[in-house]
Amino acid sequence: MGETPMRTNLPARLDRLPWSAWHWRVLAGLGTVWILDGLEVTVVGALGDRLTQPGGGLSLSPTEVGAAASAYVTGAVLGALAFGYLTDRLGRKRMFLVTLALYLLSTVATSLAISAAFLFACRFFTGAAIGGEYSAINSAIDELIPARVRGTVDLMVNGSFWLGAMVGAGVSIVLLDPAHFALNVGWRLAFALGAVLAIAILLVRRHVPESPRWLLLHGHPDQAERIVAGIETEVARQRGPLAPADGIIELHPHRPVGPVILGRTLLRTYPRRTVLGLALFIGQAFLYNAIFFTQALVLSKHFGVRDASVGFFIVPLAVGNLLGPIVLGTLFDRIGRKVMIATSFIAAGGLLIVTGTLFQAGVLSATTLTAAWVAVFFFASAAASSGYLTVSEIFPQEIRAMAIALFYAVGTGIGGIAGPLLFGRAIEIGTVGAIAAGYYVGAVLMIAAGVVEIFLGVEAARKSLEQVAPPLGVVVRRPGGGRLPRHPKHVRSSDRRY
Repeated sequence: MGETPMRTNLPARLDRLPWSAWHWRVLAGLGTVWILDGLEVTVVGALGDRLTQPGGGLSLSPTEVGAAASAYVTGAVLGALAFGYLTDRLGRKRMFLVTLALYLLSTVATSLAISAAFLFACRFFTGAAIGGEYSAINSAIDELIPARVRGTVDLMVNGSFWLGAMVGAGVSIVLLDPAHFALNVGWRLAFALGAVLAIAILLVRRHVPESPRWLLLHGHPDQAERIVAGIETEVARQRGPLAPADGIIELHPHRPVGPVILGRTLLRTYPRRTVLGLALFIGQAFLYNAIFFTQALVLSKHFGVRDASVGFFIVPLAVGNLLGPIVLGTLFDRIGRKVMIATSFIAAGGLLIVTGTLFQAGVLSATTLTAAWVAVFFFASAAASSGYLTVSEIFPQEIRAMAIALFYAVGTGIGGIAGPLLFGRAIEIGTVGAIAAGYYVGAVLMIAAGVVEIFLGVEAARKSLEQVAPPLGVVVRRPGGGRLPRHPKHVRSSDRRY
């Protein structure tokens, strides 16, 4: 890499673009991965009881169903860490193609599972692919979407998980009905459906470009310029002449960031932001994984709902989760991050306490419990999506994917692995009090995350990524000569080339 710093306005040029068909194509190619994740999680939740039946093909115990969910989450944690590291080193596009291919192979293998051990292995690698997607996709989307709508778009993208959940729920109603398919066939077809969707997404995703921001910081300014110029030409053809771009960045391509600089950036330069990210991820991960991986078992064991009918109860829940980010999403850009993130987490936690209390008192039916969950997850869905938005925004470009992966891994490792095991065991024991206690734990973690946001939150609404967290070794120059310097103290002088 050369010694001369680069002066560029490429990030400003991307941020000032009007919304266009090109942006919709980016969302179609990248954002749709959450549909796959929603499909996976919902199908497993819906067929949980089927897998425990003697004629289901595997005859798992409720604890083993929870273990399969934990295998998926464990794979997602490790996959996020591995692919997150590679995403920052090798590029966003390479990894979002590789991880989708891994998902395709793994979900097909899941549909062919003949034993509990084989199922666990398949779920592990499926989770690894999805975990890797979280890092690559969130990084790419935030680096390509204009700053003024980044919050709205990010919440919509992460909320699209629930489109997959709705598809999974609807499909499970048909595929798990013994009148249509044998007990050991329907659930296999449900997993195979994920492969069909993955192929369609892969065809669209091939045309999404590499992030120009990543290319700049890895010594490829000419390629970055060609990509941005091509985007501008297409957008201008659709929307008319473009406004001038304000804001020049002077930077030097940074050497690949390893664990040492990552750790120092998180713990020394941005310790408050690190605490914030952990709080948001742990709260939402425990809540979602605990409830959704065991929802079918709660409905069947405590309310006598047939496994083939579980989908009818998941659909309204998915609708509530989908509407949350859509209805509240624009407020994250208009009102601001801190107010909306804190409100979403605290409201979800408070409503879950009410739900747990009513469930423990025995006054809820399957229908009213589902209605209560809809209210909880209307806010929780926006809260969960805002967690990914937050950690993608508040850390420097060079460690963005690794930061997303690390927070996802830690939060999901604590909440996502422990939650399904705890709830699976509680359901196997059969005590209402134990299940309600799990709800209370999730509620407390959500409320605590909201309080942390109030005190440590970062207001990133309508600000460029470089303004919220400048890349390592960068000076942002504004029109008129003003600077926005932020030089991490741990970066050695030999690495500071301005």
